[in-house]
Amino acid sequence: MSEALKYALRLNGVSKSYDTVRALAGLSFDVIEGRFFALFGPSSVGKTTALRTIAGLVKPDSGSVEINGNDVTDAPITGRGVSMVFQSFALYPHLTVYENFAYPLREEKIGREEIDKRVKETAAMLKLSHRLERKPSTLSGGEQQRVALGRSLIRRPKILLLDEPLTNLDAKLRHDMRAELKRLHRQFGMTIVYATPDELEALSMGEEIAVMRDGAVVQRGTPDELFENPVDMYVAGKIGSPHMNMIKAKAGSDKTIFETSLGKIISKAKIKSAESGEAAMLGIRPSDIRFAVKGEAGIKSTIQMLEPLGDVTVVSVDTGSETLRMVVPESAATMIKPGQVASIYLDHKKFHIFRASSGQAMT
Repeated sequence: MSEALKYALRLNGVSKSYDTVRALAGLSFDVIEGRFFALFGPSSVGKTTALRTIAGLVKPDSGSVEINGNDVTDAPITGRGVSMVFQSFALYPHLTVYENFAYPLREEKIGREEIDKRVKETAAMLKLSHRLERKPSTLSGGEQQRVALGRSLIRRPKILLLDEPLTNLDAKLRHDMRAELKRLHRQFGMTIVYATPDELEALSMGEEIAVMRDGAVVQRGTPDELFENPVDMYVAGKIGSPHMNMIKAKAGSDKTIFETSLGKIISKAKIKSAESGEAAMLGIRPSDIRFAVKGEAGIKSTIQMLEPLGDVTVVSVDTGSETLRMVVPESAATMIKPGQVASIYLDHKKFHIFRASSGQAMT
């Protein structure tokens, strides 16, 4: 496969500032053709500016944007083969659903018969055929979102940009629309770049995820790669729910033993580099802590709080020096209650070790 066909999109060192606010800081990433790519991070990390730059709505101060191997940094919006769905649905309230779908095709001077064919095909695909003569204000939130999506899909873009499209929907609709978007991606095979602050959306939909911070990508990879090997404490704290427990520590002389308030912890992870006595943070996921079984050297703790989540329960425990969260099966949680003393076991093979000074992974 040639280089031009392989990558649908490439951003190379893209920066953008608004007065004193730096929205993008040397942002670089590429997206393989047909990939569902998620830009993930909290508000104000530059996700929307990145999408608007790809669409041509924002001109970067420096860097370049390539679409299908062509430099489009200074190219007009039209002709990029890109369509964008905004967080606010941005529908024309005075037009029917049919007319909202048809509008972008009329702007492209497409013939009436072709417009009618595409509108009906798109409406059927999004289960909106019975709503074509309705105005947007008479539709539910989920239906309005599907109209906004359809208006972008009807143009048959090479790249579909989605800017937090499910934020305004309730929990059930968000769940349904996540499934719908995955289905449409499989059906069309188009390249999708999806910006979201929601971890569940990023992990459940993104084939590849770029975690953003301060206008740049901190780490990119598959959901499994980000979960198993976070490059720093920022990524470790963003990926995985409940979030990773962090324990203050100091590196021992042989760099595999760490002194903590819980006692000495021997790490089974390979340390790249560490100074004796260097301050560190040991991260362990709630799913890697369990109740100790007979004969194990557990850590004495007090049950603080239970958070039932259906088939599992999040249990907060107080060790006297640390408050840790663990995930246990619902069946095990029925046998415990707040105030009860318990012995917990931390899986030493599962520790993530970070420098306290920079937050970077030592492993």
